[in-house]
Amino acid sequence: MPIDVAILRRGLSRTIDKTALDALGRKYEGKVRDNYSTRDGRRFVVATDRISAFDRVIGTLPYKGELLTSMARFWFELTKDVAPNHLLSVPDPVVMECVECAPIPVEMVVRAYVTGVTSTSIWTHYAAGEREFAGHALPDGMKKNQRLPRAIVTPSTKAEKGDHDVTASREEILRITKMDPRLFDRAAEIAMALFEVGQRHAAARGLILVDTKYELGVRPDGEVVVIDEMHTPDSSRYWFSESYEARFAEGEEPESFDKEYVRRWLASVSYKGDGPPPPIPDEVRVEAARRYVQAYEQITGKDFTPNQEDPQARMRRNLGLA
Repeated sequence: MPIDVAILRRGLSRTIDKTALDALGRKYEGKVRDNYSTRDGRRFVVATDRISAFDRVIGTLPYKGELLTSMARFWFELTKDVAPNHLLSVPDPVVMECVECAPIPVEMVVRAYVTGVTSTSIWTHYAAGEREFAGHALPDGMKKNQRLPRAIVTPSTKAEKGDHDVTASREEILRITKMDPRLFDRAAEIAMALFEVGQRHAAARGLILVDTKYELGVRPDGEVVVIDEMHTPDSSRYWFSESYEARFAEGEEPESFDKEYVRRWLASVSYKGDGPPPPIPDEVRVEAARRYVQAYEQITGKDFTPNQEDPQARMRRNLGLA
C-alpha cells in the first residue's frame, strides 16, 4: 500500500541531521552514518537522514535513516550464507549494533550497465571516448544505459567527507593503498558473489540491480566481512524491468527509484559537486523519500510503517542513554 505523502511531509520537520550519542563511544561521522566505537569491540552505526550526492552531503530526507537500516538488515539476513557481515542487533529503527572491524581502504563497486551522470560514472568516461575503465576494456558502439557484456568490479578509493572518490584498476588501487593483494582479491570475490545474489533477487521482484558498491572490513578473527550496508538506494542503482527495454530503445532514461532522482535534480540546477550545494525544495525531498519507501517495499515485499516518535529521544531511550 503506497505511503501517505502527508506522513512524509510531517517528517520533514524532524529529520536526523546530527547525533550526539558520545556516551556510546568514540564518534566517527561519515557522509550519511554516524559511527560510535566502544571499548569492548562493538560499533553502533546510526543511519541519519542525510543524503549525499556528488560526494557531498546535500540535505536530509524524512525517514531515510529508518529505511536504510531496515533494508540493510533485510539484505544482511538474506546474504549471510553467501558472505558474513558485521551485524549483531538492531536496537533502534536507525541503529545497528555491529562487530568493530578494520575497514579495507577501497570500495568495491560492481557495474552491469554503462550509465551514470557523475564525473566518476562509467558512461561519462565512455561518452568522452575512453574505452578502458578501471582496467576493463569496453566495446565500441555502446549506448547509454546498455548492459555490459558481463558485470565488472571497478574499485575506488574511499574519499574523506567532502573529497571525491577515485576509480582505478586493481593494479592502481594496490599501488595507491599498499593493501595486500590477497585481501583485495577476497573482497572483490565477495562483491561479485553478493552482486549475483542481488541481481537474482531484484529480478524476482521486477527490478534490475544496475550497479552497487560494497564496503568490507576485517573482523578481529581475520575474516573479511561486509560492513556499513548493502543494496540500498544509497549504494545501488535499481531500474524497473518491465519498462527498461522500451525506454532504452527510445533513448529514454530508465524508470528508477534510487539517488539518481536527486542527482538529476541537482544537475538540472547546474550543480555537480563543486561548491556549496543548493537547498533542496521540500517537494523534491518528499518525492525522493517516497521513492526510498517504494524501493524498500518492492525489494523486501513488506509495507513500510515509519516510527513517528521524536527520533533523538527515541534513540537515547532505546540505547539506554535517556
